[in-house]
Amino acid sequence: MQQYTYAEIAKMIDHSLLQPVLTQQELEEGIRLARDYEVATVCILPYYLRRCAELLAGSSVLPTTTVGFPHGAHATAIKAAEARQALADGARELDMVVNISAVRSGDWNYVERDIAAVLEVTRQAGAKLKVIFENCYLDDAQKIRLCEICGRLSVDWVKTSTGYGTGGATPEDVALMRRHSPPHVQVKAAGGIRDLDSLLRMRELGATRIGATRTKDILDECRRRLGLPPIRPEGAPHS
Repeated sequence: MQQYTYAEIAKMIDHSLLQPVLTQQELEEGIRLARDYEVATVCILPYYLRRCAELLAGSSVLPTTTVGFPHGAHATAIKAAEARQALADGARELDMVVNISAVRSGDWNYVERDIAAVLEVTRQAGAKLKVIFENCYLDDAQKIRLCEICGRLSVDWVKTSTGYGTGGATPEDVALMRRHSPPHVQVKAAGGIRDLDSLLRMRELGATRIGATRTKDILDECRRRLGLPPIRPEGAPHS
């Protein structure tokens, strides 16, 4: 017997449309797919966010985008400006990358101020913030320290990866982040989650969101296992 519903799985997924080579047609197709499958959010290239918000209006899918992506090395003022622009364009959640250089340098005051600046802008707009660690470049002590900082600031999610580093989400990292984050901070796994079983494993370990590009494959398999009919795209003719 399955221990989940379709809605529970679909609402774990942030459908990722962040590859820089995606055309506008591909972005629009991706947005419509996310709306048809009723996922949690679409995380899209920042310049196309306003259009994304228009296409998602009236649905339960939220428009989101990134800040300081993918390297995290933008000056704090630039990250804050990015956040303001994204929120003005309709973002309801933001995924920001920590300053990886500052983390690896042990400059924790800078790291905390950087996150806090984006969080302040986000909260002023009534939106939510995910903080990306890019764990493939960090040791466990650095990951734990970031969890502690994010817990103290009360961000909404800590997130494993951008999906553009040398590695993505691992079960070990998700478990570590869940263990060292306070209950009010959720965990998002991203990078390399390509099938339903991988998603379910991350769910078991405490992740409440995942980033995915293979959303259709994951959710088609979910519906198959649950004995549900395939998704019919909005506007498609009945068979």
